[in-house]
Amino acid sequence: MCRHLAYIGSPLPLAELLLTPGHGLLTQSWAPRRQRNGTVNADGFGVGWYAPGDPLPARYRRAIPIWADPSFADVARVTTSRGVLAAVRSASPGMPQAESAAAPFTQGPWLFSHNGRVEGWPDALEGLAASLPTARLLALEAQVDSALLWALVLEQLAAGESAPDALGQVVSSVAAVTGATLNFLLTDGTGIAATTAGDTLFWRNGRGSVVVASEPFDDGPGWHEVPDNSLLTATASHVDVRPIPNLTKEQVVP
Repeated sequence: MCRHLAYIGSPLPLAELLLTPGHGLLTQSWAPRRQRNGTVNADGFGVGWYAPGDPLPARYRRAIPIWADPSFADVARVTTSRGVLAAVRSASPGMPQAESAAAPFTQGPWLFSHNGRVEGWPDALEGLAASLPTARLLALEAQVDSALLWALVLEQLAAGESAPDALGQVVSSVAAVTGATLNFLLTDGTGIAATTAGDTLFWRNGRGSVVVASEPFDDGPGWHEVPDNSLLTATASHVDVRPIPNLTKEQVVP
């Protein structure tokens, strides 16, 4: 499990999004308020962001708690971006604590995060894994459920599916074969797609920006909770929430 966040809008310092809010990801790493599974998120963290004029995101990941990395505090203070995806990680039992297992995962313009777990990993996803090209399986960054889920999303994107449809297809396919918690975040720096399937998600927009996060990072107004089993799409000026097709409440592990 983890806590994650995505932002699209006017350039902001990474610290203003992640470290300085009263209940930002830094605080959520040891004291999450809404997390349904786990109590701390100290098994690594990662941040991806987009620099002006470059469609490919930069990425910073560590296998240590975010509070234990003083270098990141300096990086975050001086780095600004119009698009960010970040996560603090609580490794599921049996999953390695390694930098390669920390979100965000990336390929091309995309950044991806999974907040959740797959029941019966890895056997439960053997059939879906077998549907992937060998090259995509060999390119997995880590032997964790999130990395395989990302490969499944990438295959949908490569087949021409839109970002929200790609996420929805993977959630439905996984939920059809095993119980799972499948809260996804996906961005290309211009828009955000997200799912809720077993854990919390909120959004807030205003002044030409939008934040989508596992939980509010402050107690200010304007936060909206996304219903469970939902698919969210967002730009800096618009947010849409609708049910995930072909998904029932009974298929989601709370």
